[in-house]
Amino acid sequence: MIKLAYNLLRLLRPRQWIKNLAIFAAITFSGELFDFPVLEKVLFGFFVFCGLSSATYIINDIFDVKKDRLHPFKKFRPLANGDIPIPAARVLAIVLIIVSLLIAKGITPAFFLLGLTYLAIQFLYSSYLKSVAVLDILLIAAGYILRVYGGEFASGFHISVWLLLTTISISLFLAVGKRRSELTLLLGTKEINIAATRKSLSHYSERLLDVYASIFATSTFVSYSLFTFLENPRGFKLTIGVFMPDFLPAFFQRKWLMITIIPVVYGLMRYLQDIYEKNEGESPEKVLLSDIPLLATVLIWIVLVIGIIYFISPSSAF
Repeated sequence: MIKLAYNLLRLLRPRQWIKNLAIFAAITFSGELFDFPVLEKVLFGFFVFCGLSSATYIINDIFDVKKDRLHPFKKFRPLANGDIPIPAARVLAIVLIIVSLLIAKGITPAFFLLGLTYLAIQFLYSSYLKSVAVLDILLIAAGYILRVYGGEFASGFHISVWLLLTTISISLFLAVGKRRSELTLLLGTKEINIAATRKSLSHYSERLLDVYASIFATSTFVSYSLFTFLENPRGFKLTIGVFMPDFLPAFFQRKWLMITIIPVVYGLMRYLQDIYEKNEGESPEKVLLSDIPLLATVLIWIVLVIGIIYFISPSSAF
């Protein structure tokens, strides 16, 4: 019984729920993180995405069960390894979808439609489009972007254009990194037929994916930098004189979010190092949780963002 529960938990992939934290972006940068009625809606939205994402992982595993058995690591997944029967996994996925959509319907109509859109995209990806080069990367990135928009639709607070561009850029960066690491792994396993395990990978070269990674790492840095420069942070608007003495120019008093560029740049460089030196990146959440310096950088960035928006943003910035 304990073994079955453990395998079911593995099937749900709870480690990947960390991606769903992106749903809090809209209320965080809108200065409404501590508006508890709104926070409650977004929190329910987070649980909805946890349920929907786990359901899509199960569906993906069902479609890929034969290919996963040829993969050096994926062959140990519960379905590929025979730990859980496919019919049982199918029932679990259906239950998760129904429950999640019922909760989504109670949040907002727009959020419910976004949940349906997410499911449709993931189903198309799992059933066919994951085999189409370039489209597979775009659809992986779309999953991240929809999570951010989920927070906007659940809360009613909009994200800025520059934050949207940052989201698109980093989503594509993570998706390319995932494909780059998968290709490196399979190229290093001589007995593996790349086209048999992941058809789209046979249409990529390492050099092409390197160019993609460079493009989207750069666009992430540029768009985020412009976001911090142009955004007026909102929140408690608590002025703390020790942080913002009067003799500082207004520019420095208004642009404190630009400090957060430092951990973003380090995080991008560290993640690239994980991809190219450690051959990791196939699972972004695994990289984040296993790379202590990278995890610490993300936590520092979160603390800086919340601290700047909610505690030290001067009233002169509005």
